[in-house]
Amino acid sequence: MRVITGSAKGRKLTAPPGMKTRPTGAVVKESVFSAIQFEVEGAAVLDLFAGSGQMGIEALSRGARSCVFVENAKAVLSVAEENLKSTGLSGKSRLVGGDALSYVQNAKDCLYDIAFLDPPYQSPGLEKLLTALGGIMSESGIIICETDSAEALPEKAGGLVKYREYRYGKTKITIYRNTEDFQ
Repeated sequence: MRVITGSAKGRKLTAPPGMKTRPTGAVVKESVFSAIQFEVEGAAVLDLFAGSGQMGIEALSRGARSCVFVENAKAVLSVAEENLKSTGLSGKSRLVGGDALSYVQNAKDCLYDIAFLDPPYQSPGLEKLLTALGGIMSESGIIICETDSAEALPEKAGGLVKYREYRYGKTKITIYRNTEDFQ
């Protein structure tokens, strides 16, 4: 795993050991950032289920203003912390250990421009998390959700509407936006 472009271009990222995390593949990551390339500069980013932190780190490398990394597993969060240090991007980031839904429900004073969600495949409660996320996204906010390609996601969740879907083998990327922007 490497940072594709930007200030940390080419830097190698460490993946958490074991099979509990599933880093986003290079083709999928490159495609996601091609789809949102004009929205990253200056963005406030949220990386839920952060794992190694590679999606948030890529956004920071490409000019995002800040990123909050949320990860439930402490050992995995320490890998994200090391990756941030090795890329020189720690100063623009905040690491939060804990549950993604709890973080989102308690982040009332935050507004994010981009949110990455890469939950364990077939996670219960994903629709509830998407609905809660709608309350902390900016008006032009974009949510990128990575799931198993067979997993069905709702057309609408709270104030969000499904904008686009992309499939890459067994991986599906679903992009949500605020309803008011796309009605």
